[in-house]
Formats: sequence, structure tokens, C-alpha cells
Amino acid sequence: MQETSFVIPLWADLTAVAIGGVQGAVYAAQFRDRRLDLLGVAIIGIASGLGGGLVRDIFLGRIPVALTDNWYVPAAVVAALLGMLLERVFTRLATVVTVLDALTIGLFCAIGASKALALGLPAIPAIFLGTISAVGGTIVRDLLLSVPIAFMHVGSLYAVAAGVGATTLVVLHGVGVPIFLAAIVCVAVTFGVRVLAVFFNWTVPEQRRLEQIPRLPRLRRNRPEPH
Repeated sequence: MQETSFVIPLWADLTAVAIGGVQGAVYAAQFRDRRLDLLGVAIIGIASGLGGGLVRDIFLGRIPVALTDNWYVPAAVVAALLGMLLERVFTRLATVVTVLDALTIGLFCAIGASKALALGLPAIPAIFLGTISAVGGTIVRDLLLSVPIAFMHVGSLYAVAAGVGATTLVVLHGVGVPIFLAAIVCVAVTFGVRVLAVFFNWTVPEQRRLEQIPRLPRLRRNRPEPH
């Protein structure tokens, strides 16, 4: 399978890693009861920044790009330290964590789907890879913190936002829109869906047990009266 001429710019990948690192460190620093030390918070931030790329490249069967370039790990480390040092500043602004979270999802979604298309993957696998890349950092972060994985619970819409964004990118690319422009639209759509879901409490219907589902009333058959 031959690759196309499209190459993801290094600055775009590093931006996604850095924003993910800041968001992860800010998120981890909020767990006062866990008594995380500075190293622990930094590790969570690094894992959040690199997690999406690691999951993406593992699915593609390739050496993670973070291990093939000298810039990725330092970018994640510096971003995590920045998020840790400025955690009080970020948490005072209630929307900052949400915005960073949504932006991280959008960037990793666009990069994952773009890389899949660049490698010649069909549309559906490209959408899947974009989605799983977007939530990969969140999965690693929550596993390290031993908390429920965020995108699997009611009210998150992580995967839904990423799926909508990845689908948008693949469709635009399919109709001839340049991949860079399609990626920008993907980030904007993913970001918009995620932020709107938070502020308007959009959710996917909750799983219910069978006995909780209302049943339709049974129709009674009219039996002939005995003579």
C-alpha cells in the first residue's frame, strides 16, 4: 500500500501533543484526594499528550512517531510542566479545561483520520482511526488515574464529537477538498460538537435494563361469550 504525498506538518502534531499535555496535567492536578506528587501529575500530562498518537500508530502497525523524533517527548514534558505550574490559573477559568479538552480531541481526530487517508485506508477505517486517536489520550489518562474512562459514560460525547469530525474530514476529502482545509474543518466541527454538548448537556441515550424499558400494553382478544 503506497502512501500519498500528504505529510502531516510537525508543528501540527506537536501542537496536539502540547495541548494534550497541558490538559492532562490540569485534569490530574484537580484530584487532591489522590495525593499525586509533581512527578505523577507530569506523567499524567505526558501520557495525555502522547496517548492519542501512540494508540493511532499501534493500530496502524507502525513504530509510534513519538519514538522516531526528538521533539515529541520534550514537547509533552514542557507542556505537562506548564499545565501543572499554571493549574490554579486554568481552574479559575471554568471553561479553559473544557476548551483545551475539545481542542485536543479535534486535533488528534484530524491528524488520525488524515494519516489513515494518507496511508490509503478506506473511508470507514479512516473514520474509526480518527475517532480512536481522539480518545486515546483520554483512555491512557483515565487508566493511569484509575477512574472510569470518560468517553464511555453518559454526558461525555467524546467519541461522538470525534466521529462527527472524522466523518466530516473523510467526506470533504472524498469530494476533492484539500486535506489541510478538510482537517481544519474537522477540528472546528469536533470542537464545536464537544463544547456545545458540555454547555447544553447533550447526551447519548443511557443504557437501561430490559425490565426498565416500558412495555407496550397487550391487546386483549375478544373471546366469544358462551351460549
